[in-house]
Amino acid sequence: MDLLATIRIFLRVVERGTISGAARDLDMSQPSVSERIDKLERFLSARLLVRSSRKLSCTAEGRTFYEQGKHLLDTAEMTINSVTFSDGQIRGNLRLAAPQCLGETVVPRALINVRAAHPALHMDLTLSDAISDPVIEGVDISLRLGRLNENGGYIAFPLGWVGRKLVAAPSYLAARGPVETPADLACHPFIRVKAAFMNDQVPLMRENGPVVQTRIKTAMTVSHWRPMYDLILSGGGIGVLQHPACARALARGRLVELLDGYRVPSLPLNALIPPLRPLPLRVRAVLDLLKRDIPALLQSAV
Repeated sequence: MDLLATIRIFLRVVERGTISGAARDLDMSQPSVSERIDKLERFLSARLLVRSSRKLSCTAEGRTFYEQGKHLLDTAEMTINSVTFSDGQIRGNLRLAAPQCLGETVVPRALINVRAAHPALHMDLTLSDAISDPVIEGVDISLRLGRLNENGGYIAFPLGWVGRKLVAAPSYLAARGPVETPADLACHPFIRVKAAFMNDQVPLMRENGPVVQTRIKTAMTVSHWRPMYDLILSGGGIGVLQHPACARALARGRLVELLDGYRVPSLPLNALIPPLRPLPLRVRAVLDLLKRDIPALLQSAV
């Protein structure tokens, strides 16, 4: 049995919570993953996972083995790098997670620079607005928008602020009339991503003023930002878009900002990493480039 490879499979099963999810990540069949886990448990003479009809969870022994297994794989990688890094090339695999909109509009440009600096590094980018903690998700670096959980098991590095714009298409305003006051928002169909503004309120603030929650009238919810963008651009309603997603349309006059003198507060962006000591070389190298490039990319969208 290839013990390191089997440990890597076990870690992915724990992080995904299902055999099927781990199999997809690892490009393996579900029976093959199950067989490797069974062999590992027999090798250790210990039960590592509790299997239910819907999800897997760790036993106490499984949790201990998971934590020590992560440390073992990181140590193995650093040992290999200590020999193979003599040519200046960082190798290995790096898993990066990012929110959908940011991951489609900003992150790819940053990763181009990562690829140029480290062409031997293999990267796996996962886009999901549901990712919350790199330790739980099993990624090396997780880019997160919004306020962080103070009790999270991660280290956070601020990367800047992502602006948000309350917008509509000129064709919509020509047909439905202007939005002149915050109270007018409740009179217009609002299109939003399902996880945003779920209480049918949008935060608005004047310069240096307090944030005021303002009522909206949700007409449609979507699971991804792109249909929302297309619907607003086509005059289907009003909504809030992240600035990197709508900067070009605003500059070309295809979208206009609403409520002059008010703005939707920006969201803080952080890079989260698991609290590993020492930090793997591949993670430190990519993190340094993201810290250098993403603030400038966000600023270029302003």
